[in-house]
Amino acid sequence: MFRTIFIFFLFLFSSNIYSQIKPYVLFNAKGKKVSHNRMMRKLAKADIVLFGELHDNPIAHWLQYKITAELNGQRFLILGAEMFEADNQILLNKYLNEEITFKGLDTLARLWPNYKTDYAPLVDFAKRKKLPFIATNIPRKYANLVYKNGFSILESLNTEEKEWIAPLPIPFDSELPTYKNILSMMGDHGSPELVMAQAIKDATMAHFILKNYKNNHLFLHFNGAYHSDFYEGILWYLKRDKANLNYVTISTVSQENLKKLLPENHQKADFIICVDSDMTSTY
Repeated sequence: MFRTIFIFFLFLFSSNIYSQIKPYVLFNAKGKKVSHNRMMRKLAKADIVLFGELHDNPIAHWLQYKITAELNGQRFLILGAEMFEADNQILLNKYLNEEITFKGLDTLARLWPNYKTDYAPLVDFAKRKKLPFIATNIPRKYANLVYKNGFSILESLNTEEKEWIAPLPIPFDSELPTYKNILSMMGDHGSPELVMAQAIKDATMAHFILKNYKNNHLFLHFNGAYHSDFYEGILWYLKRDKANLNYVTISTVSQENLKKLLPENHQKADFIICVDSDMTSTY
């Protein structure tokens, strides 16, 4: 009897410890806690999933890999990411097809500084499983041109360069709340051109997602959360061109308390990964 009671209290004590150190909780858009399995069921039915990350958050990167591996057993996948620029697609394809080594990719492509820890696992998964991986982002030099000059400068690009961006002219709604918020966050450093630089990234990523999407496939796209938060950014452009597809969004946030999703994080996405703010960063 004493042994049974001891084991029971040991179980309660252990459960309490583990519940306190859980590093993240999943919520839906309304702030209700949801299970990983429930999220996966909805993701598995989607045409396009936008996975919004915090670039230095290890939980987001771990879940990106875990979700990709799980979905690969259920759907035909196409992967894509903000972290690769469209003019590097040939190099990325050569790496996936084992025509060049990682050293070659690292030397020739513009990989992010945290590529090895945060994105290489996804690319190497695609390589092993023979999945396409799409470089969706605008080459940074053209985004910088827009930041300095606005959209009009893009007309001066040659035919080849225009293949690496969304078709001109670029639709643009400066009144979208997330775009207006950029100006308020940046204060005196904000400008209409800064917002346009964000928009050309969103438009270009949406363009290459739809260009490479195939019927009966699931396109899983990885991007900074702000590019798809509140169902704007990339999703705004996707829905302009293909409103009939089934889109699901994920966002990542950081909070001190995981028991309840803060009001400002409600409606950021269909699923919100709420990570303990004590979690270490990848860089």
